[in-house]
Amino acid sequence: MSNQREMLLVGSKAKAALKQHDVNVGGDALDGLNEILHQCLEQAAKRASQNGRKTVRSHDFIC
Repeated sequence: MSNQREMLLVGSKAKAALKQHDVNVGGDALDGLNEILHQCLEQAAKRASQNGRKTVRSHDFIC
C-alpha cells in the first residue's frame, strides 16, 4: 500500500480479536482493515452530510 493512511486501529487489540478465531494475522492484514475503516468513516460522514447533519450517527455506518 503505497499511499498509507494514518492507523486508526489498536493493532494488538485487532490481532487478539482475530486470534480468538484461531487464525494467524498476516503482515498486511491490519493495513487492509485500516483502509476499510477509513472508507467506512468517509461514507458515514458523506451520508450524514447528505442528510443535512454535521453529526455522524450509528445508522450512518452501512459498510
